[in-house]
Amino acid sequence: MAVYDNLKLEKGMYQVSGKSFTDVLEELDPSEHYKGTRLEGLDAFERQLKRFDIKVSGKKSDCVEKFFSTSDSSALFPEYIKRAVNVGVESDNILKNIIATKTYINSLDYRSIASVPTAGEKSLLEVDEGDLIDETQVRTKENLVTLKKRGRMLSASYEAIKFQRLDLFTVTLKQIGNYIAKTQLADAVAVLINGDGNDNAADTVSLKTSGVLTYDDLLNLWSQFEDYELNTLLADNTAMLALLSIDEFKNPNTGLNFQATGKLSTPLGATLYKSSVVPEGTIIGLDNRCSLEMVCAGDVSVEYDKLIDRQIERAAITTISGFAKIFADACKVIDGIGSVLGDNTDTQESLTDNETPNENENENPTE
Repeated sequence: MAVYDNLKLEKGMYQVSGKSFTDVLEELDPSEHYKGTRLEGLDAFERQLKRFDIKVSGKKSDCVEKFFSTSDSSALFPEYIKRAVNVGVESDNILKNIIATKTYINSLDYRSIASVPTAGEKSLLEVDEGDLIDETQVRTKENLVTLKKRGRMLSASYEAIKFQRLDLFTVTLKQIGNYIAKTQLADAVAVLINGDGNDNAADTVSLKTSGVLTYDDLLNLWSQFEDYELNTLLADNTAMLALLSIDEFKNPNTGLNFQATGKLSTPLGATLYKSSVVPEGTIIGLDNRCSLEMVCAGDVSVEYDKLIDRQIERAAITTISGFAKIFADACKVIDGIGSVLGDNTDTQESLTDNETPNENENENPTE
């Protein structure tokens, strides 16, 4: 029997250890009870929005004050903020496309695992009857994963925003999520390049010509992935311009694919992403299936008591996360890429400090 319209909501539902507000609601009001009804497809929180007729999007979205019309509906406000921020975090498609797995923990200490097989251990030898099977050892890493707390302070009086439409307020909350995601991406890039403290920094692939990126350099990068697949490239703006100036990137099929999907791919088949958090003049090549683990100490956290009791004022929106490298050899780096030279470079002669062009070389000399 549907009970969503009779539930007693309170802020204590946010304090259940290891469970989110929605998890608690789902236990009290399971979604499976609504199969075949008009409420099928809604989770427990969305059914509560339906119960109090709160519209959070669209041209007929309600004002913020609708959440505070009753004591029960006010308990929904922190979960609404959390979900809106999460949408902003998830909309950053770079981070989710470079991590191999995401691990959730209930503590601030986490030690990842590592398997570093030798060249001989990478091949599976024939085993005769009765012989021992060769081992691949998996060990915990020496150093803990560094977790960082990231967040923004939401500061506004209830009087200032109570008449604002929820769809507009949602845009602001999504942007906070975007800020969090961009900072997390910066943390991920730092670990890819420098390692996670367990002597696993990425190997650097040198340019054949200092400062100049060529297609041969990309082939050299590709060739370094003997046991992995180069399927993802991260670049800053300088490196991206250098990449796109290579003749092989001017293939019409590359442009057509970008116009059709919005994704840039390289002639090597790797997906290309540009971000300002990548160090200048740097390209990071990786196999996104086995390079990086994201560790999260819970989900996005919102100070529910301030949002309910004090009606916003100042409330922190935070997340705690860190990154660990899984297989160090699944990530390589090219750095030191210079800016793209102008088209007239080939026609300009290199002059020394003592050499100046003769402006009168075409004139007849005087006697």
